[in-house]
Amino acid sequence: MAPSENTNDTGDGEERQGPVIRDNRRIDPETGQVRDPETEGDSSEEIPEVAEEEVVEADLGEGVPEVPDTPESVVTDAINADERVVELTNDIKRVQAEYANYRKRVDRDRVAVREIATAQVVGELLPILDDVGRAREHEELTGGFKAVGEALEAAVTKLGLERYAEKDDEFDPNIHEALTLVPVPGISAQTVIEVFQPGYRIGERILRPARVVVGDPVEGGDEAPAESTAEAPSDTDGTDAGGGENDK
Repeated sequence: MAPSENTNDTGDGEERQGPVIRDNRRIDPETGQVRDPETEGDSSEEIPEVAEEEVVEADLGEGVPEVPDTPESVVTDAINADERVVELTNDIKRVQAEYANYRKRVDRDRVAVREIATAQVVGELLPILDDVGRAREHEELTGGFKAVGEALEAAVTKLGLERYAEKDDEFDPNIHEALTLVPVPGISAQTVIEVFQPGYRIGERILRPARVVVGDPVEGGDEAPAESTAEAPSDTDGTDAGGGENDK
């Protein structure tokens, strides 16, 4: 059985061209006999060569797609795009860092402005606080005056006001104002021995330094002989002067 659909006669003397189907089986499926290649070779003559070439060309054209070459400009544009992405990423990071620093600076300035405003208000109350403290020392802080004084101290403490300077504190020239320097034996550093007026501060801001008497350490008993030795020449001069007068 060797049907051929590619060269069928339509009866008008024209041949119809189409797909070619060849039956190359050596055993005829209808008769079961072995086919003779010589007798069956005529069917291959009916297949036009032009049609076979067209089929082959069509298969090759559809099965092997063409791979276009990548232009150099496309590669350059891709590299430039990657560099641009890196540049924009760095710009975003820099803007974020600047914004974070700006927020920190604004918060710091806000705290500083609040401390300045509070210091100006509380600074006007320091003389009143001094009067309250002196009244307490003389046991005159009684009755309604005591309640008012304690309420005032509680209010300024809530605002951050801190009183400092006590006896035996180590002297600090940054927060203390030395009124007098007194030599004191038995101490290793300059120490507050008396507080004339307490100091006040808010945070790190000093509203008023403490006025104190400072004790200065004295080394052993070496200074006393030095003073007597220094006074010796004046005594000698006096003696000589006296002797001169007697001679006269």
